[in-house]
Parts: sequence; structure tokens; C-alpha cells
Amino acid sequence: MRTLDRWLQNWRAAKVLPWIRERDRLLDIGCYDRVLLERAEPRLSVGVGVDPLITPGADGRLRWVAGQFPGDVTFPEASFDCVTALAVLEHVAAPSAFAAGCADVLVPGGRAILTVPDPRVDGILDALIRLGLADGMSEEEHHGFDVAQTIPVFEAAGFVLRHHSRFQLGLNGLFVFEKG
Repeated sequence: MRTLDRWLQNWRAAKVLPWIRERDRLLDIGCYDRVLLERAEPRLSVGVGVDPLITPGADGRLRWVAGQFPGDVTFPEASFDCVTALAVLEHVAAPSAFAAGCADVLVPGGRAILTVPDPRVDGILDALIRLGLADGMSEEEHHGFDVAQTIPVFEAAGFVLRHHSRFQLGLNGLFVFEKG
């Protein structure tokens, strides 16, 4: 991962961290290299990260599970207070099933916190990769998700939008949903 990749990843994590509450049981989907979990750890009661590329393991209150969510990785209903997915939704083939899976594992009133890049980012990322300035992160898996569909997809799964803002020059969206 190049410096620019790390910088963008840290920016996303910084936007999400204030929305994670003290003593939350957190599920971080697409945790890749554990940045968000490790930063949030002091305020969590439990943190679980899921990513198909991660090496399974545990460290204190944190645990990492290899696999896809939802799908080959499942959790009991109402297992978590908060679910995070930073730059993940554009990699998901079935966004409605993803949102429903998030709703299933959250307690009533639990939050789903997502960052979702604008599709224009794909072209910018391709250029940065060609210039050797970025490595990108599984950009070949992007499914052309339209960021404008984020709210309807999560509302259809029973969520209520509590916050939406744009960052990274307007090319990334922060969405905070609450399970109804």
C-alpha cells in the first residue's frame, strides 16, 4: 500500500470514528489491515473484523475473521451495536442483501456507518495507479455502484438515515444509518 492509499484510508477512518460510541460491539466489514478496529479499540467492548484477505486471529477485545459478509461469515441476530463498511459497498455484488445482513446483526437502534465513493473515483484511481502514486484496493472488484442508491438500499432494509455528508473533495460520502 502506497502513501496515498494509506492517507485516503486514514481519512475515511477519521470520518467514521466519531460515530462509534463508547462500549460498542463493532463489526467492521472489509477491515483489510485492521486500521479502523485498532483505532476504535479503546472505546469498544468488542470488535470483530471481516475481510476475505485477512489472516484470522485475535488480540484482546479484537478478533479477525476471513470471509465474505454476508455469505460465508455469519453472526447471530442482534450481535452488534455498530457495523462499519469503509469503501466496501462498491465491491458488493448484491447491495440489498448486504444492507439486510447489516440489519440482521444489529440491535434495534444500532448504527450502520459507511463510506461510499462516487463512481468517478474509479477513473481517478486508474490514473493514479498508472502514475505509480497509488496501488488501489481491489478496484477490479468494483461493481459500478451508484452512490445515490445508498440511502434507498438501506432504507429498504429498515434503516433510517441519521447523517450524510461528503468529503475527499466531494468524491466520498459518509452515511450513518440507524436500525429502526
